[in-house]
Amino acid sequence: MMFNNITLIIGAGLSGSVIARLLAERGEKVTVIEQKNHIAGNIYDYIDENGICIHKYGSHIFHTNNEIVWRFLNKFADFNTYMHKVVAIIDGIETTIPFNLNTIHDVFPKSLADRLEQKLLDKFEYNSKVPILEFQKQDDKDLKFLAQYIYEKVFLNYTTKQWGQSPENIDGYVTARVPVYISKDNRYFQDKYQGIPQKGYTKMIENMLKHPNIELKLNTKYSSEEFSGYKRIFCTGSIDEFFNYKYGELPYRSVEFRFETFNREFYQSNAVVNYPCNYDFTRIHEYKYYLNDKSNKTVIAKEYPSAFVKGINERYYPIVNEQNNELYKKYKNEVPKNVHFLGRLGDYRYYDMDKAAERAINLFEEIINAKS
Repeated sequence: MMFNNITLIIGAGLSGSVIARLLAERGEKVTVIEQKNHIAGNIYDYIDENGICIHKYGSHIFHTNNEIVWRFLNKFADFNTYMHKVVAIIDGIETTIPFNLNTIHDVFPKSLADRLEQKLLDKFEYNSKVPILEFQKQDDKDLKFLAQYIYEKVFLNYTTKQWGQSPENIDGYVTARVPVYISKDNRYFQDKYQGIPQKGYTKMIENMLKHPNIELKLNTKYSSEEFSGYKRIFCTGSIDEFFNYKYGELPYRSVEFRFETFNREFYQSNAVVNYPCNYDFTRIHEYKYYLNDKSNKTVIAKEYPSAFVKGINERYYPIVNEQNNELYKKYKNEVPKNVHFLGRLGDYRYYDMDKAAERAINLFEEIINAKS
């Protein structure tokens, strides 16, 4: 069939929904197909039988400094003022992550903590973030000790569990996400805008896709035979799958979430507690904290990283390194002019939600400007 006046979008997650809405508002007819039985992709959430909003695919906290992205998303959802904090169990002590000046005083004796804090303030600018692999390059004896302590107790084991390989083999863009923070700010993010949609991410995406120019088809997998003839295609799925793996599979990490319900108000002291050195899971999520849900029960999810296996589990995180980037470029060079890839899977890049939305908005602008 020919659909010369219709744009096809593969994937009803954040990236696909943003560009679908932008095109629809411009007057274009858009068909969105989604192979899952629900919209919103990995930011999908739902209210369970206990009245708790569950993030099915792990905790998602929106944060950005991009005012354009913030204002766009606020057209489809009202956000609360939740500011995310993460704690970790280090040497049996519950303390703040990323490792900051408060963490030092939690895990070390006062005399040592005072000395380390002063040396950090002498060497680094206050409120600066230093990537852990960069922080290891210290000359001072005390700071060398601190760097090695953080590396072993916070970074090494957690990263190895998360990625299935040592930190040195992982792209610096990823490892820089776990810095040493020369500050007493316990928030995980310092962005100007932070929060969670008060009616959930799924409702936000539902509102985004609610437009007369958008047709949505769930439980629908892309095939080149069935969906040929569209004037253009935006694909948020994996680029290797789009081309039937002609050059081989791009590697990903996956995650399994094991949910448990407890007959108590809270299970832990915080929405997310990391376990860098203990257990096979990396962290425990407790969902009541995000929207302040009221229930005499609570739901947690233990997060177990694993290798992605096609047909067995979900793709979550691209494993970005030089070899995999070269494979991605092979596929990218095959892309026809009327096909565009975006999102974590399409771009084979580790995006936060705001960056995924920003990428969709920028791609839309590029296409519109090219036509004008």
